[in-house]
Amino acid sequence: MISRKAVKGDKIMAIIKWTPFLEPFEEMERFIEEGRGFSPAIDVYETKDDVVVEAPLAGVKPEEVEVSIENDVLTIKGGSKKESEVDEKNYYRKEVRSGSFFRSVALPAHVLGDQAKAESSEGMLKITIPKAPEAKPKTIKVNVKK
Repeated sequence: MISRKAVKGDKIMAIIKWTPFLEPFEEMERFIEEGRGFSPAIDVYETKDDVVVEAPLAGVKPEEVEVSIENDVLTIKGGSKKESEVDEKNYYRKEVRSGSFFRSVALPAHVLGDQAKAESSEGMLKITIPKAPEAKPKTIKVNVKK
């Protein structure tokens, strides 16, 4: 489901070019935010015509995911429920998260949110959002005066 409504009052992350130097800081930020539920990892990249966002959502049913776009901010939210017959106290490590999740990110270009498409394949959510015409690079021919 794709809509143009975004949840207000929550933190929105700005997009900057990826650099390995920032990875430890991003991991620390995700660790701090986990108290509010889990926040899925995302990849955001541009093609000539689109902005593409990919998020691994293993174990989450596509009908449990809601995607919205408002003012060039993408929000992904949903939930998963892990049913296990193992008692909590018998775990040695418990890293697989379940419950609700929420992620908002400012997109790196103006987009046509009402034309976005979302698909899920093998646990990977892929959202493709066309860029607005003014966000696409334009080539201008330069005339030389003689």
